[in-house]
Amino acid sequence: MNQVSVIIRNRNEERWIGHAVQSVLEHLAQPEIIVINNGSNDDSLEIVRSFRHDPALEKSEKKYSTVKIAEIDDYTPGKALNMGVQIASNSIILILSAHVVIKTLNQESIFNNMKKYSCVFGKQEPIYRGRKITPRYLWSHFGQQEVENMYSEQENRYFLHNALAFYHKSILLEIPFDEAISGKEDRIWAKHCIEANHTYLYDPEIVGEHHFTIAGNTWRGVG
Repeated sequence: MNQVSVIIRNRNEERWIGHAVQSVLEHLAQPEIIVINNGSNDDSLEIVRSFRHDPALEKSEKKYSTVKIAEIDDYTPGKALNMGVQIASNSIILILSAHVVIKTLNQESIFNNMKKYSCVFGKQEPIYRGRKITPRYLWSHFGQQEVENMYSEQENRYFLHNALAFYHKSILLEIPFDEAISGKEDRIWAKHCIEANHTYLYDPEIVGEHHFTIAGNTWRGVG
């Protein structure tokens, strides 16, 4: 079975990044973890390094993995993701938020869907300080039915979210993320994807808990 490269953007994410990486190891076989670090000064990188496989330690796919860390200057979300894509060794890429913990994921099913789609993104359940909250506002997009090329009436544009999304590396090389914008690079990418006659899928069977962080863009105005 194909392996997956997981790209995680990090800036002082010590609260949840270890949980996020562990959830990857629980659900994906032999993933490559790529952390694009944006000047963190907390313990987040030390936490990530604790998952790096050491030959002296027991070999366990659910405890250790290949871990790569790259530093980025002049950060934008798109620039960080494009950097991760260039580093990635595998043909399938998972973009994962540092504060999303994967709860449900079937790797075989995802690879089957990736034969048809350029991107498959999953459902996010908002967790505000330990409490599941009503999925309103942005969260209301994450329903119970599969949707091709999801369009948001709320935002009046195509909707895709990079907190839990699988891509073909080849497609991301063909259609890179916009490096000039400060956010919503996923929505812009969705538009370009469709313009290039590609198709993407929302799959509610892929589920992650999206935990509140005070610096998380998704949470602005929600908490």
